Amino acid sequence: MTGHVASRKNGIADGMASLYRKMLLHPSYRFLLLVLGAPLTILLYLLHRHRLTKGGYRTITEAISKELLQSGLRDELLQEAREQISRKHIFFGKKTGKEELEKEASALADTRFNARAREQLARKLEEADSPRLSFADTYHDFISHPGYFALSLVIGFPMYLLMALYANPYLKYIAERLVMTVFVILGVAVLVFTILYVSPMNPAANLLGETATAEQIAAFNAVYGLDQPYLVQLWQSIKGIITFDLGKSFVGNELVATAISNKFPITLTLSVVATLIAVVIALPIGIISATRPNSFFDYTFMFIALLGLSIPNFWQGLIFILNFSIKLPWFPATYNPNNWMSAVMPIVVLGTGFTAAVARMTRSSTLEVIHEDYITTAKAKGLRNGQVLWKHAIGNALIPIITVIGLMFGGMLGGAAVTEKVFNISGIGSYIVDRQFIPDIPAIMGGVVYVAITISIVNVIVDLLYAFFDPRIRSKMKQY
Repeated sequence: MTGHVASRKNGIADGMASLYRKMLLHPSYRFLLLVLGAPLTILLYLLHRHRLTKGGYRTITEAISKELLQSGLRDELLQEAREQISRKHIFFGKKTGKEELEKEASALADTRFNARAREQLARKLEEADSPRLSFADTYHDFISHPGYFALSLVIGFPMYLLMALYANPYLKYIAERLVMTVFVILGVAVLVFTILYVSPMNPAANLLGETATAEQIAAFNAVYGLDQPYLVQLWQSIKGIITFDLGKSFVGNELVATAISNKFPITLTLSVVATLIAVVIALPIGIISATRPNSFFDYTFMFIALLGLSIPNFWQGLIFILNFSIKLPWFPATYNPNNWMSAVMPIVVLGTGFTAAVARMTRSSTLEVIHEDYITTAKAKGLRNGQVLWKHAIGNALIPIITVIGLMFGGMLGGAAVTEKVFNISGIGSYIVDRQFIPDIPAIMGGVVYVAITISIVNVIVDLLYAFFDPRIRSKMKQY
């Protein structure tokens, strides 16, 4: 029983050390591993240096270096480096001084000399049947002792959370994309603020009017922090986005966070409903067209889809208002949150191009898949066409379709301003456009960044759907 428990503990230590060693091979994870486990890292480093000294590694290394120096290897490598660098400079037409050339050659010779010394050390350790001690080996030996392992859990708890995340391929996949999303959002925030900062438009002059005095403009800039340096204003904007405290708008002195929380759900709701309806309509149309190529249904559906792609949103919205609100009073001409009928025409306008694009992509992707060899093999096994289509073709055809849906949703959410203007919808798109010409920096920053956050979240969902529908991606996730 005691031996079984000891074997189990050794197995846990081996697994943890193997995971630790694997994470050390990736620069980003190595950095996080050492930083999050800083107290444990320092302790392991001191122990590792002690073990190297005690085991004679430093003595052997110094002896090897001295031996190689006496053999004249350093001088040979230095001469080779001089000749190599000189030929390189002559080839590229670069003129350098003797001192600079010597410095560069010396650095290259030192690098090669140290590499040769490490090779000699590894060879001697192999001859002596003494395995080389790495930092990961020190960690393994440390956690093999139950008491030390408990200590490592206490002082390196954040590091172990990272290791647990890394050990689960699905959680790691999600976490990596969320981290990437954070960097994308920060990039969008910096880019948008920089464009607004260098814009020639003056918010104070535009709002106060031509009769505003220099003192009034200076007072306005002081109140809203526009007289601060670029980096100070940028930091304040990013901090406001992180803390959901975007300050007050230049127009009306309203809280930007409150305005966005009232307007953004309207645009998001219309876009999500339009997307769902478009997908429900487009997928069957695309599949039917692919399974019956060059038929009457195929030509009809694709012709309608081409028309849907060709019609501009603003023109389609105006035609709808003219025909279904003025000539035929079926639907309200303007949007009213309390009347669901007023949302029908905006949703149709938003979803028309979306439906057409998804239908054409579904047809193209399905048509490509159903001519693959594995589809022919499935049919040769005697499976019915319906089984072949749903079990083998549709799943593989969905990858590019999901990509188009994600891209189109992002474009719809970001480009809904035109449709909102046509139907007098007080959404986030029209809100950003109205504030652009001032420019109302807090309002624009808040609106654009939170739209970017939504689009980034949609992209993360799309990446997860890739892994759900494509077993090849799941296999790579487990191997990485």
